[in-house]
Amino acid sequence: MARNEMALFSLHSGKDFAALVAAHLAIDVGLHEERNFPDGEHKIRPLQSVRDRDVYVVQSLFTDHEYSLNDKLVRLLCLIGVLRENGADRITAVIPYLCYSRKERKTQARDPVTSRYIAQLFEAMKLDRIVTLEAHNTAGFDNAFRCNSEHLSARSTFIEHILPDLQDKMITVASPDVGGIKRAEQFREALERRIGVPMGTAFMEKFRSEGAVSGSNVVGEVQDRTVLIVDDMITSGRTLKRAAEAFKDSGATEIIGIATHGNFSAAVDGVVSEPSLASSALARILVTNSIPPRLLPEALYRNTVEMVDVSPLIGEAIHRLHHGGLVSKLEH
Repeated sequence: MARNEMALFSLHSGKDFAALVAAHLAIDVGLHEERNFPDGEHKIRPLQSVRDRDVYVVQSLFTDHEYSLNDKLVRLLCLIGVLRENGADRITAVIPYLCYSRKERKTQARDPVTSRYIAQLFEAMKLDRIVTLEAHNTAGFDNAFRCNSEHLSARSTFIEHILPDLQDKMITVASPDVGGIKRAEQFREALERRIGVPMGTAFMEKFRSEGAVSGSNVVGEVQDRTVLIVDDMITSGRTLKRAAEAFKDSGATEIIGIATHGNFSAAVDGVVSEPSLASSALARILVTNSIPPRLLPEALYRNTVEMVDVSPLIGEAIHRLHHGGLVSKLEH
């Protein structure tokens, strides 16, 4: 076996997405065992040699109907640990949706910096590199990790998906709140480069206090325009719905929601998310398969939400990392 030959693993809970990524790399997902014990503990081990190999572990960390994100996190840490103990030359964790990334700084007294604590857990497993997709705060992600870190953006994937439907339209790229203005601006710049025409910008003011959200004033150009609302994730859908209705009331003709991670946490709890997102203002909602569509209520997914495949992006990132290429070029 050649030194540094590539290998790709995933937990059983992430096998479907990992298989898509592996197909782009023309390799198979590595075989491993996950065994559960009656008391809730488990063991995990590879069923093939990883000695001297360049190993990539692809796994999103979110709660679904079978496992909590905390259970997946522990299983992933154990998998990384056992791969290291079995002689892997280099280990890269590719985590399209990285849990606990929202809390990357202190905003009040005695606040935790949870993203840093999660980073320390991964580093304790002697991880060489971590890759994630559309972190909640890019700087916070980079600062949390002391090992090499790579941040991917899905905006080029979204642009290629939606481009045929944007021809000959006046477009505004909007953020649902002030905090997401930079993300929306990067999307607008990339879309302008692709289409070659100037576009408008907008945002909606939003105030959050103890979980309650208020504010709906619109700043920017939306009258008689197609508005693309760009965000990193959808959880309850309330923010997206509020923004869409505010832009509609301000004269937008068509509104499309674009979010990398469709978390839709209410669906996991058995609560139908559709009322939170049901809005005549929203023509379409685009999310990636960083979190699989099975978490969505069927009616919502069929009628409103479009799933955009990011496995080619993840596969190309792994290919470049393995061969010494630049991952940053993927964002252009």
